[in-house]
Amino acid sequence: MPTPPPLRSIAVFSGSNYGFNPDYMAGAQALGLEIAKRGIRLVYGGTDKGLMSVMADTVLAEGGEVVGIITRLLFDLGHLHRGLTRHEVTPDMRSRKTRMSESADAFIALPGGLGTFEELFEAATLTQLGEHHKGIACLNIGDFFNPVRTLLDHAVKEGFMKTEHSQMLILDNDPAALIDSLEQWQAPTVTKWIGPAA
Repeated sequence: MPTPPPLRSIAVFSGSNYGFNPDYMAGAQALGLEIAKRGIRLVYGGTDKGLMSVMADTVLAEGGEVVGIITRLLFDLGHLHRGLTRHEVTPDMRSRKTRMSESADAFIALPGGLGTFEELFEAATLTQLGEHHKGIACLNIGDFFNPVRTLLDHAVKEGFMKTEHSQMLILDNDPAALIDSLEQWQAPTVTKWIGPAA
């Protein structure tokens, strides 16, 4: 197989809250440091809230490039991070996700809530369907994403997903190893459909 092209930009999905475990903030900082060190552009949701701001602040402090893509609603509420390299304002969440996807070569999820899960699974679904061929990973701080792995394994067991698609989601608690894996990632070549049980 051909060597994948180098990652120029990564979209990171993350919580607009900090979480109760201080390891979440430390992990967001560590990811920001690794992204900046590699000269990769950070694309994220553009706000100054929670882990999103921790990561963006870290990349900016290291001289890295940060592009924020924020909805009109959040922009009007005053949630835009004011120190970004560049930002875009989109009409709604659907267009925000589209622009983030278009602007990134791969995706990483940090711990978060409904929005983070929704963004993560949409990116994975588009890869599964072949609408894009971009790697998806989770920075598994404190085993936060272990239940997601359990859910995907359960979907395989019950005949709703192929193993190749459940395994395409990379989990690692080390930012450097996570990005290394994304740089070598190859899209599955199987279709998503499974026949009925005999």
